[in-house]
Amino acid sequence: MPIRITGLNSGLDTDSIVQELVSAYRTKKDKYVKEQTKLGWKQDAWKEMNNKIYSFYSKTLSNIQRIGNFTNKKKTTVSDATKATVSADSSVMNGSQTLEVKNLAKGGYLTGTQLAREDGEKITRSDTLGSLGVKDGTLTFKVGGETRTVEVKADMKISDLTAALKEQGLSANFDTTQQRFFVQSSDTGTENDFEFVADAGSINTLMQLGIATEDQVKDNAGLTQDQLDKMDFAKKRDAEDAEIILNGATFTGSSNKFSINGLEITATGVTDGEMTITTATDVDGIYNMVKDFFKEYNELVNAMEKSYNAASAKGYEPLTDDEKSEMSDKEVEKWEAKIKDSILRRDGTLSSVMSTMTMAMSRTFEVDGKKYSLSSFGISTAGYFSRTENESNAFHIDGDQDDSVSSGNSDKLRKAIEQDPDTFASFFTQLTKGLYDDLHEKMGSTTLSSVFTVYNDKQMKIEYDEYTETIKKWEKKLEEIEDSYYKKFAAMEKALASLQSQTNSLSSLFGG
Repeated sequence: MPIRITGLNSGLDTDSIVQELVSAYRTKKDKYVKEQTKLGWKQDAWKEMNNKIYSFYSKTLSNIQRIGNFTNKKKTTVSDATKATVSADSSVMNGSQTLEVKNLAKGGYLTGTQLAREDGEKITRSDTLGSLGVKDGTLTFKVGGETRTVEVKADMKISDLTAALKEQGLSANFDTTQQRFFVQSSDTGTENDFEFVADAGSINTLMQLGIATEDQVKDNAGLTQDQLDKMDFAKKRDAEDAEIILNGATFTGSSNKFSINGLEITATGVTDGEMTITTATDVDGIYNMVKDFFKEYNELVNAMEKSYNAASAKGYEPLTDDEKSEMSDKEVEKWEAKIKDSILRRDGTLSSVMSTMTMAMSRTFEVDGKKYSLSSFGISTAGYFSRTENESNAFHIDGDQDDSVSSGNSDKLRKAIEQDPDTFASFFTQLTKGLYDDLHEKMGSTTLSSVFTVYNDKQMKIEYDEYTETIKKWEKKLEEIEDSYYKKFAAMEKALASLQSQTNSLSSLFGG
């Protein structure tokens, strides 16, 4: 950029004059900048709207087409939910059954006697078995009838012994607070019960560990009754199987969970008598699924209608930096919001998408020779005087207590689901699949738009880049024109300086 000499001899405000001379060119450049800014805002608005449409299409609309899977879902209740929980698959007929819980499954559990060291110090898990008087040997026990062994060493730590028992299928722990061993089976039921094997060779080890029962000591230790009466013994609770009576038939098992003819029963408490199991179609689950679908559908179509019917922003254009400098930040924000809010007003693409959705939802379909539409199930748009602004395409479910428009009407949807869920599911699947297919076609990739995009994003990108190039050309042209004017003014200043110099010389010659 050349050096710009301004007004030294002429006294003119050259900068202001040049800016006035090039103002028409700057206005032209600003026009393209504003158009590009507005296009950028439109791109942002469409990205946001397209995300809403795609989310509805790929999640809500895709999932609701599987509603037929849910019409076979059963809701099962128990008259006393504190005693059992029950679920049913689609094979279970609607109706009532009886259930009685006679016994809960339990695991084998052994509580050892309290141990003590001769020095009075507390026993820790890092103490050796030798400190308890245990000598090298073998600890034998049975788990579910299977014999297992653990090698016992005097120099083993207590924690090593409990770890070894765990490896062989028993849950074992030494409680340092209670100073005793606790041993239990890893699973419930008699088939998982355990028992330490006591004989003349192992009874001393069992007694020193405090895990010998009274019968074991009596049979193997050779003690008198008087000696036995003065001793404490480990207490063993044997494992038990669960027992239930379903519809008069008895079932037993090692677990409290039973799978019987489509019912999944978990016993949680013993009953005093029979309970009632009631199985029915999960009407609430299906109803709420449909209700949630229309909530999301309405939010989408209402957002589109609001954008389409937005107030006009005629007379508002994006601001230049000079224009922003004359306004407060709040005024600039309010000005730009006015334009952004109206950016999709009367947009042809938006109108086309809305039309596609409303037409798809107004179709009728045949099920078992009879035609159905949404209105057949009490689902319709509000009347002219009932609808609120920008919600003319929203659907309302008759009898929906959360909807002030339709809450007072008879609940046809819930009744239809109760009486014939398969018919409703067949109709609704066809309806939503049709909408899904129509939106899928709208979001197909073209030369003007990307896949899963309803607007011409590729075309807008091309236009935006063209604006960038055009603006660069106008900026360069503006700079060249400004330089041209400054050169002319510089030449004028130079000529005036020369003239001034000559005048001064002549004046001095004539004694001026």
